[in-house]
Amino acid sequence: MRIRLDIAYDGTHFRGWARQPGLRTVQGTLEQALGRILGGEPRLVVAGRTDAGVHARGQVAHLDLDDGQRERLFTRTRRDAASDPVDRLAHRVRGVLGAYADVTVHRTCVAPAGFDARFSAVWRRYEYRVADQVTGYDPLARAYTTTVHARLDVQTMDAAARSLIGLHDFAAYCKPRDEATTIRTLLEFGWHRDADGVLVAAVQADAFCHSMVRALVGACVAVGEGRLAVEDVAALRDAGRRTSAFPVLAARGLTLVEVGYPADDLLAARAEQTRARRDRG
Repeated sequence: MRIRLDIAYDGTHFRGWARQPGLRTVQGTLEQALGRILGGEPRLVVAGRTDAGVHARGQVAHLDLDDGQRERLFTRTRRDAASDPVDRLAHRVRGVLGAYADVTVHRTCVAPAGFDARFSAVWRRYEYRVADQVTGYDPLARAYTTTVHARLDVQTMDAAARSLIGLHDFAAYCKPRDEATTIRTLLEFGWHRDADGVLVAAVQADAFCHSMVRALVGACVAVGEGRLAVEDVAALRDAGRRTSAFPVLAARGLTLVEVGYPADDLLAARAEQTRARRDRG
C-alpha cells in the first residue's frame, strides 16, 4: 500500500529535508513519528528535498507500507467502523508531533496507482519574500522574509525574472553536483508587492537544481538595487558559469508552496519519463 502525505513545515530549526545522522531534519522527524505509529522503519520519498532553513506549505511525500505496518494501521482503528485508518493517520502523526510543532501532516490518503511523489510531479512552485526600505523590517516575519537594506525597483526585477523563463541550462544559477543536469524549464517567474508592500517572487519550474531559486532571486534583487541591468541576468545564464555578480539569498525567505501532478491515469507514465530523463542526465 502506498500512502500520499501532504506536509507543511517551518524550516528554521531543521537542517533541511533529508535524513542525516545526528541532525534534526524534516524527514527524520516525520519518519520517527510514523515509526511510533506503524512500527518498523518507515521511509518517505519526497517531491522536493528542501535545503536547511527552507519552509514548505505544500510539500508532498509518499510512504510504502509493508504487511506488518499495514496490519498495525488497520488494527488500531478497526473498532471504529466510521473511521478510515489511512485518513486518520495524519491526525495520529500530529498527535505524536505535539501541539505547536514546526512540522505537520495536513492529509494522508491512499495514493492513486502509479503515483510517485518525486517522479510523477510535473512542476514545483516556490515563493520568495523580500522586505526592503519601502516596507521596513518586521520582527514578526523575520523567520520567513529576507531583509534587504535598499529601495528595490519591483518593475525591473519583474522584467529580469520574466527574461529567464523557458527551457535553458541554468548552470550559472545552480550549485553544481556531479553528474546532475542543470537544464530546467522555468515555467513562471515574476515579482510583485503584496498588500503589505513586501516583494514576493513566484517561481515555478518542472524541477530545480541545488540553490537555483535563491540564486535566481538574488540576481533579481541585484537588478532591483541597480547593480545589474535587466538584460544581464539572461546574459549571465547563457554564459553558463557560476559568478559573484549577485548573491545567493538566505534560505529563510523561501517557501515551497505547491507541487503539481498530472491526472491519475498519467501518473505512471510521467514517473517513467522523469526517471529516464534523470538517468540520461
